Amino acid sequence: MPEIRVGQGFDVHPFSEDPERVMVLGGVRFDGPGLEGHSDADVIAHACIDALLGAAGLGDIGERYPDTEEKWAGADSMALLCDTVEAVNAAQWKVANVDCTVILETPRLAPHRAEMQKKLTRAIGAPVTVKGRRAEGLGALGRQEGVACFAVTLLERT
Repeated sequence: MPEIRVGQGFDVHPFSEDPERVMVLGGVRFDGPGLEGHSDADVIAHACIDALLGAAGLGDIGERYPDTEEKWAGADSMALLCDTVEAVNAAQWKVANVDCTVILETPRLAPHRAEMQKKLTRAIGAPVTVKGRRAEGLGALGRQEGVACFAVTLLERT
């Protein structure tokens, strides 16, 4: 029986008040207000990174890419995701899949789902699914104050 591990990731960012800030989700640019964050604030990529690092026993996103370091300011989260996958592979793990659930009222993910899944799958080297869920008006996410994402991954020992 192969050795396997499961990892869970989570990320949340509020909407930015900066009209120049671009929203990026799953490596895809969206119209509308961007998300506040030290990097590009791609909550989907960040949740994937946290899930992968956790499953491989390599810490978490804050340890690997601290928001206190200037070199990560404005970072492309898809590049960070690729770097994370390299670390996971170097630790002798192979990604089997990643499944993401994004909680947001707006923007609508469905028109961009295929593109997000394609970009994430290419970066990770394994199938990635992205699902959008509404918070039905409840809490900060329901009041359209930000976006959150949960990700779960399965790793297999190489």
